Amino acid sequence: MAEDLTAVARFVFEAGTLKQTKRSGWWMAGVRDPESVAEHSWRTSLLASVIAKLEGADPARAAFLAVWHDTGETRTGDVNHLGKKYASGEADPRDIAADQVAGMPEVLVDTVRDLIAEYEDKESDEAICARDADKLECMIQGIEYKAQGYANAQRWIDNSRGRLTTKTANALADAVLETDSLDWLRTALGEKER
Repeated sequence: MAEDLTAVARFVFEAGTLKQTKRSGWWMAGVRDPESVAEHSWRTSLLASVIAKLEGADPARAAFLAVWHDTGETRTGDVNHLGKKYASGEADPRDIAADQVAGMPEVLVDTVRDLIAEYEDKESDEAICARDADKLECMIQGIEYKAQGYANAQRWIDNSRGRLTTKTANALADAVLETDSLDWLRTALGEKER
């Protein structure tokens, strides 16, 4: 390969910081050691593929959008909704992505910039599915935190549930709310569900 991939190598290390970047909103709910942005993005991507497939959209594209949706947080950190109220001149994810991909092969630059713009513009079916997956993942995480004793997570459950737009995400949210977070284990072990 003739292209210099140094900028790509730097970005891979930068993206790795999301494994240690905590989702700060959960601190307000009292969660001492909340999930990382990378953990959130993984399940969001999985959910995006499921929602998109069931909505008749491209599941790979929706998952691709979801994988990249929070990469700008390597530069800004995870700023919760209250913090955004006070952030002066909130950074545009498109500008952050442009800085992150500077120096990369042009095909990557174009791909990432288009991807972030598509997610932010909320116009394609896949972007809508990825955005619903983001909210649904937050709701599911809230349910898991609530099951661990963090009663204040209910606010995140309710807020996330109310922001879903697709038929599939809403139906899946209903199913999740009716399911105990360990029913999957009981089923796998052949035990009776609660």
